[in-house]
Amino acid sequence: ASAAGDLPPPPHVSVACSSPERFLRVSSSAVAESKPIKGTMRRSPDPSEDAALAAALGADEKSRAENLMIVDLVRNDLGRVCEVGTVAVPHLMKVETYATVHQLVSTVRGRLRDGCSAVDAVEACFPGGSMTGAPKRRTLDIIHRLEGEPRGVYSGSLGYFSYDGAADLNIVIRTAVFGREDVRIGCGGAIVALSDVEAEHDEMLLKAAAVARSMPAVLREDAPPSTAAAAGAPRADRSRSA
Repeated sequence: ASAAGDLPPPPHVSVACSSPERFLRVSSSAVAESKPIKGTMRRSPDPSEDAALAAALGADEKSRAENLMIVDLVRNDLGRVCEVGTVAVPHLMKVETYATVHQLVSTVRGRLRDGCSAVDAVEACFPGGSMTGAPKRRTLDIIHRLEGEPRGVYSGSLGYFSYDGAADLNIVIRTAVFGREDVRIGCGGAIVALSDVEAEHDEMLLKAAAVARSMPAVLREDAPPSTAAAAGAPRADRSRSA
């Protein structure tokens, strides 16, 4: 599914996705869970500095403001399909550590109402709030006007629906899209009142770096220029919200 635009994917496209973010999981017992990510910090090879960076992320005012905004949005989305009183936040702004970054992650959970399926839950919550901000509909209008073209698979969702009523879908971030002659990596950052231009740009490049480094073509001196440029250094004017 794509968060912006209804065009089918073009031919000769491959998607390599390593997203750590859960858009929505629905269990066979009708428990729905979303784990939005808002807040990113680099890792350090020095254990002491790495721990300090993780602690700094957990205390960062801007990251916490972003995260809380999206938690409220996801709670509202799930509330449309869940039993009254069941939507809860068992984990708020927990720092999770991955190979290349620390992330600020919250967990929002609720029980679907009788008669509501996983498909209903996805319909109520899509696109993921961490990709849109709030208010969702107005933000989508602004994104569509500013970007001027569909995002493709980036910031949409990949996953599955099961015959037993379960489903598990991610948010398409940390993803390389391979075309005939180029590779595209969608990345960006949330813009709030506390945002700093340079910090947002650095965060965007940090998000793209791990995906770019994983592609052998980027590391070869004989890689096509268009491929190396697309994978190694996303242009600032083409950045996306993430």
